[in-house]
Amino acid sequence: MLNIHKLSVSFQGDYLFENISFRLRGGDRVGLIGKNGAGKSTLLKLLSGDLEYTEGQIAQEKKDLKIGFLRQDIDFVLGRTILEEAYQAFVEIKELELQLEDINIQLAERTDYESQVYHDLMVGLNEVQEQYEILGGYNYQGETEKILLGLGFKREDFNKLTDTFSGGWRMRIELAKLLLQPNNILLLDEPTNHLDIESIIWLEQFLNNYSGAVVIVSHDKMFLDNVTNRTIEIVLGKIYDYPRAYSKYLTLREEQKTLQLASQKNQQKQIEQTEKLIEKFRAKASKATMAQSLIKKLDKIERIEVDEDDNSVMTLKFPVSITPGKVVVEATQICKDYGDLKVLQNIDLMVNRGSKIAFVGQNGQGKSTLAKIIVGDLQAKGDVKLGHNVQVGYFAQNQAEYLDGTKTVLDTMIDAANETNRSKVRDILGSFLFRGDAADKYVKVLSGGERNRLALAKLLLQPLNVLIMDEPTNHLDIKSKTVLKMALQQFEGTLILVSHDRDFLQGLTSIVYEFKDQKIKQYLGDIDFYLEQRQLQNLREVEKRTNVKTLQNISTSKQSYEDQKQLKSLNNRLSKVESSIAALERSIKAIDLEMETNYDQAVLKPGFFDEYQSKKDQLNQFMSDWEQITELIETLN
Repeated sequence: MLNIHKLSVSFQGDYLFENISFRLRGGDRVGLIGKNGAGKSTLLKLLSGDLEYTEGQIAQEKKDLKIGFLRQDIDFVLGRTILEEAYQAFVEIKELELQLEDINIQLAERTDYESQVYHDLMVGLNEVQEQYEILGGYNYQGETEKILLGLGFKREDFNKLTDTFSGGWRMRIELAKLLLQPNNILLLDEPTNHLDIESIIWLEQFLNNYSGAVVIVSHDKMFLDNVTNRTIEIVLGKIYDYPRAYSKYLTLREEQKTLQLASQKNQQKQIEQTEKLIEKFRAKASKATMAQSLIKKLDKIERIEVDEDDNSVMTLKFPVSITPGKVVVEATQICKDYGDLKVLQNIDLMVNRGSKIAFVGQNGQGKSTLAKIIVGDLQAKGDVKLGHNVQVGYFAQNQAEYLDGTKTVLDTMIDAANETNRSKVRDILGSFLFRGDAADKYVKVLSGGERNRLALAKLLLQPLNVLIMDEPTNHLDIKSKTVLKMALQQFEGTLILVSHDRDFLQGLTSIVYEFKDQKIKQYLGDIDFYLEQRQLQNLREVEKRTNVKTLQNISTSKQSYEDQKQLKSLNNRLSKVESSIAALERSIKAIDLEMETNYDQAVLKPGFFDEYQSKKDQLNQFMSDWEQITELIETLN
């Protein structure tokens, strides 16, 4: 489909990447990864034709190759409804509709049915109708509605103006247009940034059935693993291309580096031995010819190089300022409307000190709204009380947009600092990879991930013991996300996290609140537990409907002997499972403490992370067993 040969791009004389080559084929679903600022979005712009390259060639293997590009920055024509905007995907069909309308108007106005002009109009009508049918003119409206529903829109939204929707929802409309177009190649720049979990799962299924080529820039590891079959990583101006999804790519690349290191070590030994022989033979005139021969042999050796890695990562720790009271947030009867749109109705929420909470649900259900109400950025009906000594640190979803593009990175931090921490600004910036000249960059030239890092750095300039973070992983590269996750796991304060990133949420929170239909529902477990519960609840609803008549006929008399015997056995099993859960939780807590207090020593232990993950997997299994046994006991009772 597309051949990229020795492609280079430079800005002001500095190469972002140089001499990269690869080929895109039909069915390729490529995960394009790399650190923030490595050039991922730039490469997509080069492939789409939005940007000129410095050297090299991009060649199309077929005529009329259609490339669709989901950009991070989009423009909409004001005054269109969602459906009207989505229909812009069908340019040829819409043009044919205008032709059909024009021909039909002419036919309606004419009465010279036997004339040549009328005959020509009828022939033209048939030709346009045939082309209209071939292009899918009679199906495109249904396809459009199906895609919009899949991306989270409701039918009642279809005739609303795009002006009334947030940037995240507008991005969904743009994504819908791309998916509706007959593109041969899709270039998707951070497509999951504004999608909730249900919409991400729908998009995964769509892309897995897509026959063209897809290149995806994403920092969602689970999304990459579920969709891609190939990974291209940009590292220090080079690319590494492997026919594997993200996680398998990491393993394969590590294995290759291990082999390279071993080969390099063996080669170095041979080189050292040869050099010793050369020195030995040089001293003797009779061996001079042999020495020259060895020197020529040494010059011809192709030195084995080990793939370079950019292992620089930010360092991050959220220190707790002071210990707050037991209850840090108490919200009662919260109601919030936006005109006729009711978002939250009679919400009660109590957050205890040390809680780790996730807010999940479809976009527009009130997650960010409640977060803003808690921190005082939005007014609402009801009452919100912050507990004794509570100091809230708030990271807004569009936090990076609040940064002043005309300021430098250093000036941004100095302006946000106070007398006590102004002297630490350089150190904080260094820990967020803004070292040396990088601190003097203007904010407007930073990538999305770099802006997010700067916004996180600003957060450290204020005292806090409660963290409320709304989609903090948007635009962060995978390594930075890992660092942020570890910092939040080690954070001893209270955390409220709005996120759609399943991998990021796994093992990070212990309580999930689902936002749906203006209400919230609590799930006592992490994101995996929540997703399992949602699926089980749907199955239970089916079971309830199919088994109603049977249940009505069950006798309400005392349990049979067999039921009592089974109940006793189940209670014994439940007791053992609960003991195992308690033991595993203590063990995992001990490992977490060990990592927090002596991380460098802990990770050196053989199989440390494997053992840690194994315990967490066991805990998840026991939690699942506990739930099933409890359900059986409730049924028997």
